[in-house]
Amino acid sequence: MVKSELVKRSPLRILEKSIHGGVGKGNIAVLASRKGVGKTACLVHIATDRLLRGGHVIHVSFAARVDHIVSWYEDIFEEIAKWKDVQSVADIHDETVKNRVIMNFNQDGLGIDKVLKSLGAMIGEGHFPADMVIFDGFNLQGRGELAAIKDFARATDVEVWFSASLKGEDPLFDERCIPVEFNDLVASIDVLVTLQFEGDHVRLQLAKDHDARNTAGLHLSLDPRTLLISQDGR
Repeated sequence: MVKSELVKRSPLRILEKSIHGGVGKGNIAVLASRKGVGKTACLVHIATDRLLRGGHVIHVSFAARVDHIVSWYEDIFEEIAKWKDVQSVADIHDETVKNRVIMNFNQDGLGIDKVLKSLGAMIGEGHFPADMVIFDGFNLQGRGELAAIKDFARATDVEVWFSASLKGEDPLFDERCIPVEFNDLVASIDVLVTLQFEGDHVRLQLAKDHDARNTAGLHLSLDPRTLLISQDGR
C-alpha cells in the first residue's frame, strides 16, 4: 500500500501522461541541458520511480567515480519517502536496492559496442531482468551510436534514458525547444526533454514526443531544495 501511494503521488505520472503512457521498451529518451542544471538528479528520480513500481534498473555512469551516484539514490529516495511510515519505507528501500545495478565505464578509448556487450552480459548471463537502462554522462558521438543503442534496446526489451550535456553556457534551441546541435540526432530519439533555467528554478520542457506533431506542456520543474522533479506550483 505504501509503495503504491508513493508511485501514485509521483509527478512523473504527469510526464507519462504527456508522452502517451511513457517512453516504452525499445525506445530512447534524452534529458538535455547545459552542464550543472540537474540531469543526473532527474535521471535518478526517474529510475527510483521505476524501482518503486517493481522494475529493474541498470544505471551506467561514465564519471570517474560512482559513489556520488549511490548518494543521489539515497538522498532522492529519502525525499520521496519523507511523508510515510519510517519502517515501511525502510523495507521498500531494501527491495529497490536489490533491483538496481550501477555499472561504471570510462568512455575514452571504449567503443559503444563494448559497453553494450557488457550490458547484454549483465542482463543475459547475469540473469538481471532490466527493463530500464540509464546512460549518465555518456557523450553521444553521432547517429551510428544511437542506432546501435536502439538496436540493443529493442533486442533486450529495455527503455533507455540518456543525459546529454549541451555545449556552452547558453545553448541554442529552435522553435520546438530542440537543441540546435541535436539536428542530426533528433530523428533517432523517441522522447526529448530539455532542462532550462527560468529565474531561480529549472523548467522541464517536452521537445519531442514520439511521432506527435505537437508536444504538450509538462508543467514540471526540478525543485532546487529536494532535487526532485515536481509539479509547477507545488
